[in-house]
Amino acid sequence: MWPTGGLWRHRDFLKLWSAETISQFGSQVGGLALPLVAILVLDATVFEVAALTTVEFLPFILFTLPAGVWVDRLPRRPILIVGDFGRAALLVSVPIAYVADTLTLGQLFVVGFLVGIFQVFFDVAYQSYLPSLVERNQIIEGNSKFEISRSAAQVGGPGLAGGLVELFTAPYAVLLDAISFLASGLFILRIRKEEPRPEVATIDGRKPSMWTDLKEGLRFVLGNPNLRAQAGCTATSNLFSSVAFSILLVFAVRELGLSAGVIGIIFSIGAAGSLAAALTATRVSRRFGIGPTSIVAAALFGPTMLLIAFAPAGNGAIPFLVAAMLVFGYTVVVYNIVQVSYRQAICPPRLQGRMNSVIRFIVWGTIPIGTLLGGALATWIGMRETIVVGAIGGGLGALFLLFSPQRHLHETPEPIDDTVTESAAA
Repeated sequence: MWPTGGLWRHRDFLKLWSAETISQFGSQVGGLALPLVAILVLDATVFEVAALTTVEFLPFILFTLPAGVWVDRLPRRPILIVGDFGRAALLVSVPIAYVADTLTLGQLFVVGFLVGIFQVFFDVAYQSYLPSLVERNQIIEGNSKFEISRSAAQVGGPGLAGGLVELFTAPYAVLLDAISFLASGLFILRIRKEEPRPEVATIDGRKPSMWTDLKEGLRFVLGNPNLRAQAGCTATSNLFSSVAFSILLVFAVRELGLSAGVIGIIFSIGAAGSLAAALTATRVSRRFGIGPTSIVAAALFGPTMLLIAFAPAGNGAIPFLVAAMLVFGYTVVVYNIVQVSYRQAICPPRLQGRMNSVIRFIVWGTIPIGTLLGGALATWIGMRETIVVGAIGGGLGALFLLFSPQRHLHETPEPIDDTVTESAAA
């Protein structure tokens, strides 16, 4: 029997959820397969693999802030559709070049960079679109359902990717990612709810410049102590987590001696923690409060990577990696659901794009720095030692929340008065 409560009866949300679920499964496959193309097909070095990850996230530094302005000025659904179809077209070029025997590391860098640009616009528009599609009291439920899909994809995707790489080689696994984005775009095309026309504030009857709009978004985020602490915490955690994860696949293949299939299975089993978090995050945050839940989660997901650093070579590494991924997945997803829902709920609708883009710029902008640093450190001090650095540093982000007003926050507050924001921007 089909569930009847909450968003289960919201047809347009179900289309968006279906689109996100399909693309999440494809992205989990592509996220493992693309670096494995570099490692197994093109014999890339550890620094080159880390540099590939850096290039993939570089657009979050270059384009996130202007993307937020455009998302607040334009309808968001068309941006989502273009983002899906654009990524599909780029990714399909990888297996085509492989068949033609023309695939190079340079092409992977170009594809990764351009896919990153589309993802920047998609992610900012997607987080800004949800509050206009559902009621305010349904935002946490919507984000929880998205996280269920993401977690389920993390359970099944890596194992599928590992199997595809083992059977058909890595480039054909990338093809599945391309198909998933195509299917996602078709689902979003079928959403029927009319999107409210974006409200653009005017100054003396004129549309403000992009820089004026951008400053308003920056002022909104950096002027709010809770959003400021959230951005600092996530940015720090992402920086050090990227140091470790940028070399994780190379470490697993070349130092622990694990095959692509085994790595995929480990990621899938470990992702059960993410699925458990998606199912329980709402109850946990209501029981312990938004602030305390976020602080504990942020303090845990970095240090758990010490288990990976101390894993022995061979099959003995499997329980270490599984345990680390279980705890990491649970704490990260709980943190993400609570924090994303909080900022979506308090932000005025006309500022959703800029608020999300500023947050994304800060918290994702540290990832390319971390991945590049991870490759350099691994070359200099070794891969195990680099993972230790990432694990220890990852736990420091919780200090931003601990020393902010958010530590006393238990329930989601009311939206911030938009008239205050508008007068401040004038």
